Amino acid sequence: MHPRKCARWVGLSLISLSLVCMMANALLLVPDGKTWSSDQLSLQVLLMPGFIGGGLMVLCLGIALVREANDYDCPLMSLRFCVIIGLLGAIYCLTVSAEGLRIGPKCSMNGVWGYYFQRDEYLSYPDDWNFCEEPSNVVSWNVTLFSLLVVASSLEILLSCSYCFWLL
Repeated sequence: MHPRKCARWVGLSLISLSLVCMMANALLLVPDGKTWSSDQLSLQVLLMPGFIGGGLMVLCLGIALVREANDYDCPLMSLRFCVIIGLLGAIYCLTVSAEGLRIGPKCSMNGVWGYYFQRDEYLSYPDDWNFCEEPSNVVSWNVTLFSLLVVASSLEILLSCSYCFWLL
């Protein structure tokens, strides 16, 4: 495949994935469809891996690649810098989201807020997910959205790395 066609395809894919990450992160901020205070949301949600890492940092790379594909003639050092920034953003999103899956959400049980699912095997016992009183269904909400962020950021890493080979 010609490098410019590859740049367009990779760039448009990265733009789409970055928008998915931003939407997933926005939904993580409103479990149960309500806004909660920052002390009621998990740290991994507040670190905003989908907005900052998988979103804005990867979006910059996607836009740079699309511009490169449209004969913009971006300097090679600038394009390499964008690739590094996008790759670091996707790695940040992957690590924070995976940690969010590992730790589990913050929720209220008997009126006390805490991390009640900090054991790795909570993912294997979905019957225990209903123990949280507030926000309701927060465990399945977090598992779904953090899983989406893990998959999207993994694809972003693969696409960014694949384009690195065209730059070498």
